[in-house]
Amino acid sequence: MISLPTIVASLALSTAAHALNPIDVRGQDFIDTVTKNRFVIVGIDYQPGGQGAYNPTNSQDPLSNGTVCLRDAALMQSLGINTIRTYNVDPSLNHDDCASVFNEAGIYMIVDVNAPLAGESIDRSNPGSSYTLAYLTRIFGVVEAFKNYPNTLGFFAANEVVNDVPTAKTNPPYMRAVQRDLKDYIAAHSSRPIPVGYSAADVREVLQDTWAYLQCAINGSSSDTSRADFFGLNSYSWCSGGNYQTASYGTLVSMFGNSTIPVFFSEYGCNKPEPRTFDEVLALYGSQMTVLSGGLVYEYSQEPSNFGLVDLYDNGTVQLRTDYDNLQAQYNKLNVTLLETSNASATALSPPACSSGLITSSSFSTNFTIPQPPAGAAALISSGISNPNNGKIVPVANTAVPMAVYASNGGLISGLALKPVNGSNTPNGANTGGSASISSGPSGTSTAAASATSKGAASDPLMHDPTTNTIAAALAAMLTFWML
Repeated sequence: MISLPTIVASLALSTAAHALNPIDVRGQDFIDTVTKNRFVIVGIDYQPGGQGAYNPTNSQDPLSNGTVCLRDAALMQSLGINTIRTYNVDPSLNHDDCASVFNEAGIYMIVDVNAPLAGESIDRSNPGSSYTLAYLTRIFGVVEAFKNYPNTLGFFAANEVVNDVPTAKTNPPYMRAVQRDLKDYIAAHSSRPIPVGYSAADVREVLQDTWAYLQCAINGSSSDTSRADFFGLNSYSWCSGGNYQTASYGTLVSMFGNSTIPVFFSEYGCNKPEPRTFDEVLALYGSQMTVLSGGLVYEYSQEPSNFGLVDLYDNGTVQLRTDYDNLQAQYNKLNVTLLETSNASATALSPPACSSGLITSSSFSTNFTIPQPPAGAAALISSGISNPNNGKIVPVANTAVPMAVYASNGGLISGLALKPVNGSNTPNGANTGGSASISSGPSGTSTAAASATSKGAASDPLMHDPTTNTIAAALAAMLTFWML
């Protein structure tokens, strides 16, 4: 007779985790450190529930519920995504289940270290007052929580701290200071380098100077840790029905043509008119724009700002929107070989030495004297924060999505599951909504929504305990097989 411990041991062996290859920065490109292929971001911004989903008092953030992440990762994998960006995380929470699910799906994570509560970000109106030891302790906690996940691609040190001409005079030195502190902490406490960068507003009066200020090396030194490793741009200039010229994409290509760090869209996807057709995808990933390293569509879930690809309901069910279908159709046209082809000249670029001559506007800071860390920061960076919450990859035992998921036409999508992969996920020709069965589910979009809100999945305690749910299901299946 086969003993229960033997079955459990076999289960553990059968669910050994895959590990994505770390991503490195070489000149203008992201590079897979193992395959040496170029890595281009085909991504999505992921903040279910919007800014309000981050709530330390309720012990939750977007990456703290493994069952929800399984559902969303399966839909993103089918969509063709290889990267998510998440804005607000609580470093005290356990993110192992979610990080492991995305790792298994071939999806990297770029994590913002800041959050919307007081003291958890640099105040663009008064940066000096918010650059404190308590602030650094908090963002170093985010590093500790995510540094051990192989699919942590990088950290955003700040988002739109410069968003107009007035903020361009005082804030840039503090942006470099935070980048320096994060990179120094990572160097002291991480087993591998993890890139650190900035996400910029597409405000053309300050955009080029922001990039020029952050990508240069002070005194031309390659060891300048205040320099950004990558530069994200939140751009909504191409609306459905637009084109390369009307969106000024050519201007961006010229602006960043000699970049010595990867540049990508950290947000994109104008939502006028609706539904979005995502015509810009073929341009962004085409031969005219290889100077950019892809982008992240804003955003996964439908929120009040009306940019969602899916509708989420309180009981855990989901319905795809037409935007999801349209984006998937565009991704399926991409030339993956072109995306993975690196350019030797692009990876060999060296940064310019910082100087006032790099800055085009008299209203933008030319001060490259970076603020000293606050008192106590040097010891904190050297010794590390107290009681860090270190994440780790764990086995993903169950890959089947337990919630109901509906297509944009209201049909029930059957058999949705995560497919473990080796290497990063790529657009794969899938048609997620095409597997929906109209006879099995609601007959239309409004009916699907009503059905979703009437189901009681949210009250099922197993829905909120992925470990119990997945192990129980797997054990049941193995025991059934053994008894036959």
